[in-house]
Amino acid sequence: MPNVTLEYSGNLANQFDARKALLKLNETLAATGEFKEADIKSRAVPLDTFLVGTSPGERAFIHLKLSILSGRSTELKRDISRKLLQVLQALGDMPEFEVQLCVEVLDNDRETYSKENL
Repeated sequence: MPNVTLEYSGNLANQFDARKALLKLNETLAATGEFKEADIKSRAVPLDTFLVGTSPGERAFIHLKLSILSGRSTELKRDISRKLLQVLQALGDMPEFEVQLCVEVLDNDRETYSKENL
């Protein structure tokens, strides 16, 4: 824990460097001091089938889901969410069409989460 899932619309595939984004996100999470660097697990998932709204014009999205163990304050989660959103905003060259950036922080029940390092 934490787990980062970065979903993005397939129409960004040629403009969006998912690996670079994951590295920057992991660095940002590690810098908070809340997580051990080696415990941060990230993945990027391009979505070929997607729809944003109902407009015939092209749109795109990048949606980050951060799952962390429960027990952290709302203020801390809000701060982490904002920092991660800033990382997404700083990624640079986005296409000419509208791109929505979202960050969602989810609590994972500490009492029922299991993990083993082998």
